[in-house]
Amino acid sequence: MSSKGPTIVGLDLGSAKTCVLVCEQTEDLKLRVAGFGCAESKGWRRGSIASLDSVVLSIKKAVEAAEDAAERPVDNAYVGVGGPQIRGVDSRGAVMLVKPSQGGRQVTTEDRKRVFVAAQAVTLPADRKVIYAQPQEYLLDSLDGIRDPVGMMGSRLEVSIHLVTTSAAAHDNVITAVNRAGIVVNETIYEALAAAEVCLTQDERELGVGLVDVGGGNSNLILYYEGTVRYSSSIPVGGDHFTNDIAIGLRTPIPEAEKLKLKWGARGSSEDENAPFEAASVGEQPARLVTYSMLRDIIEPRAHEFLDLLAQELDHSGMRERLRSGIVLVGGGGKLGGLAALTEERLHLPVRTGQPTGIENLGARLPDPTYATVVGLALRGQRLQLVREPVRRGFWPRFAGAFRNRN
Repeated sequence: MSSKGPTIVGLDLGSAKTCVLVCEQTEDLKLRVAGFGCAESKGWRRGSIASLDSVVLSIKKAVEAAEDAAERPVDNAYVGVGGPQIRGVDSRGAVMLVKPSQGGRQVTTEDRKRVFVAAQAVTLPADRKVIYAQPQEYLLDSLDGIRDPVGMMGSRLEVSIHLVTTSAAAHDNVITAVNRAGIVVNETIYEALAAAEVCLTQDERELGVGLVDVGGGNSNLILYYEGTVRYSSSIPVGGDHFTNDIAIGLRTPIPEAEKLKLKWGARGSSEDENAPFEAASVGEQPARLVTYSMLRDIIEPRAHEFLDLLAQELDHSGMRERLRSGIVLVGGGGKLGGLAALTEERLHLPVRTGQPTGIENLGARLPDPTYATVVGLALRGQRLQLVREPVRRGFWPRFAGAFRNRN
């Protein structure tokens, strides 16, 4: 490349694979893919780090592959966090602008910042850490449903916000692993939020939509309504559970079970479910014959368990009736054959599989649910960076203001 713009890097530490996406920022502030690297993840168990050294090695391999493809070094990144420790919390805060007897005054941007900070002053357990906060709506005296109060008149300003929290120890372990791989963490970003950045439309966020990121060890959930995050949580079932069920049910090695899961997902609707094909056996045992119907009998019970847990989360959120745009499935597990149709049948909601967009030069590989998180990390990372670093462009104040309101 003759002239290289600023580099933005997304780093997705999944329990199945570690992905690094290197992007360059163009003159018109768009992102273009410069290089991509992926390596098999080691050292994870049930969505959490179990061996720090193994995780560090996986990061280094993925970074090296991305550096080779991009022909530039990677020394900092926006890093995804998720896992079974994710919990969403709603909070409220209020500030007095003037005494009620004084009749009120205009709300300033400083007032908006003050009330947002006040709402985050919620008491959390010592082992919890806030990784994301978003205002849901403002209230000004007796007026509610306000999205941006700046410039309006009132005496008391209140805000409702949603906080995404995680285990402080798990969060610190992720940062430690990335740092030990020689990468500076610009910021950690909730994985489902990153995927939503590139897989959901603004109309879907307004009407109500849920995004489920089906990862390896677990799944992350985020719900939107009226343009803002309303609920976040995790589901302790992911693609690895399906793989393990196949390995146990067919007495086959894990790598072979993963291939069978992918084969199930790629099968054609016209294929005979009882037509036999070979699957490797454990140890020195000869290969055995299996059928799609045998795979279905193994996969469907776990899929029903996953959907039962998802339904419980939707009921707990109180948002099920508001999800007029339905559910969007992303992540490698989101492509599991028949899962979208089964989800639609069980939840009585429209369901689609999400594909990331919003970055140029994604090629043939990256517009895939598997890479929604890493693409979203790069795009959201760029937007966070633009908000925090002044840019000498005439349209910049409008762009920054619009993103702050979404944020």
